[in-house]
Amino acid sequence: MTTQIPVLEKIHSANDRIAAANRAILDGAGAYSLNFMASPGAGKTSLVEQTVTRLKGHARVGMINGDIATSLDAERAQNAGAAAVQINTGGDCHLDAVMLSSALNELDLTRIDLLIVENVGNLICPANWVLGTHKNVLIASVPEGADKPYKYPGIYRGVDVLIINKIDLLPYVPFDMEYFKRGVEILNPGVQTFALSCRTGEGIDAWIDWLTEQIATV
Repeated sequence: MTTQIPVLEKIHSANDRIAAANRAILDGAGAYSLNFMASPGAGKTSLVEQTVTRLKGHARVGMINGDIATSLDAERAQNAGAAAVQINTGGDCHLDAVMLSSALNELDLTRIDLLIVENVGNLICPANWVLGTHKNVLIASVPEGADKPYKYPGIYRGVDVLIINKIDLLPYVPFDMEYFKRGVEILNPGVQTFALSCRTGEGIDAWIDWLTEQIATV
């Protein structure tokens, strides 16, 4: 066990150096970037589609999708109007900075104002690997249940933005919003939060307004 700790530290240190290089590339191109993290089915790709559609004519959007297999989500983003690149991890449960670096080379970042990186659907591993994006965004969804901040504290603790998706289902599924928010506040006080529904569009305007302001900062 004692020999494994230095090896892991070395791997993370190398990853962090490449993440810093990724950020420098994004900054140099003037591309604002988000790392979308969530469990499978929480609505990452649906939010990408909504974001691309709402920003059409105002900001050029690129998307890098990380998945164990298939290019289905990248195709959805492309159909919505985004420039899209697929990363198939071949079994890895998260993206890392090396994977993102390779994907960045596939995009003309000078023609992108917003780059969304859709990480592999997982509430554990992605939290441990920085990519070099400007913000980490966690998408939680009402059907997952209100206990997720308590069960997966690492990912809730480390994000800059929290999306509560599928609020249109609140009348139909048991979800204690106050209990959920208490758990989030303990781990990440004051985190920027948006409650919305990709299906009905409720709350999307506030997300887009905030995102437009962020894009302008790069």
